[in-house]
Amino acid sequence: MPTPLAVTDVSVVGSCGTPLVREPLSAEEAEQLAVTMKALADPTRLRLLSIVAASVNAEACVCDLIEPVGLSQPTVSHHLKVLTAAGFLTRSKRGTWAYYALVPGALDRVSRMLAS
Repeated sequence: MPTPLAVTDVSVVGSCGTPLVREPLSAEEAEQLAVTMKALADPTRLRLLSIVAASVNAEACVCDLIEPVGLSQPTVSHHLKVLTAAGFLTRSKRGTWAYYALVPGALDRVSRMLAS
């Protein structure tokens, strides 16, 4: 009868037996962080997020975001949609314009995931 293989719990010990000092990202957390990082990995989206964060009450109308980035309204709206889907912004409609607000703690969440 063959000798049974030893199973190593990789959530506790590295493959060479080196103990981990903290819990690594789960597959789900890594997937979520990848979506978040992908949303941030674009210079235009970083600028838009920065402009919204620097605005009064961390909120800005899409009409005020077009000129600073030098792109068309549909392109800016697309970038804002990506940032909203990634959980960085919320969107509210007022009349014909959409307003985007920074989600409190959204940037802190990324920092915590990378540090933990």
